[in-house]
Amino acid sequence: MDAEQSRTAIDSTVAHPARRYNYWLGGKDNFAADRASGDELEAAFPNVRKGAIANRAMLRRATRYLAAEAGIRQFLDIGTGLPTADNTHEVAQSVAPESRIVYVDNDPLVMVHARALLTTSPEGRTAYIEADLKDPDTILADPTLRETLDLGQPVGLMLIAVLHFIQGHGTAKPIVQRLLDALPSGSYLVATHATSDFGTPEQQALYQQMMEQGRSDVWTRGHAEVTDLFDGLDLIDPGVVPASKWHPAPGDPAFADNEVNVWAGVARKP
Repeated sequence: MDAEQSRTAIDSTVAHPARRYNYWLGGKDNFAADRASGDELEAAFPNVRKGAIANRAMLRRATRYLAAEAGIRQFLDIGTGLPTADNTHEVAQSVAPESRIVYVDNDPLVMVHARALLTTSPEGRTAYIEADLKDPDTILADPTLRETLDLGQPVGLMLIAVLHFIQGHGTAKPIVQRLLDALPSGSYLVATHATSDFGTPEQQALYQQMMEQGRSDVWTRGHAEVTDLFDGLDLIDPGVVPASKWHPAPGDPAFADNEVNVWAGVARKP
């Protein structure tokens, strides 16, 4: 699909998670429907924008950790969303210019902005695949992935604020497992996930109602289920924690746990 075809596939009347997230982060690549959806969620859950900000900061820290401390030079970032500051390839290549990154997203508007993502250091490489997390086999079989990444060498699998768009109990873990099965020992999983754990009983009931009415596309999961996504891996301290609490860095916004509503963790495949 080229840029012009992608534009015709965009439905600006229906809110989309990537564009709503862009709106919460202060971006401009969103439509009225995305802003209305974002405002409705923020009115009901006033900390949702803080969660988006904390989640983005977590992506930056985790990428730097993998590149600088774990020695990872390949990244598979699924559900990358619209480009903003400190994208995965920018952070990784600032540490190791030879890093290779494959971005995956199913939003045609992201494809329109692919050129922004495809910029890379001369030593490294950045590629883009339009595909859906719900179909991991298609992602893994894509020739672009195979041309860009060596799956015989460790890969950082980045699932940042995307697994909560997989609806239903027990549905996310098989997808994560399928992706991890294709990666060698020494690979890492970085995952963040929206949760209702920190909401009041009233907020939790309201959110459940919004889900049943189709007014939210985010399937929240509790700490135990998010932790289970890392089953069989070696969790990096401090484990699965609120996103703002995973290796906080100077200059990152400081939020209380109940202001973030996002679980985060990093783990190594033995």
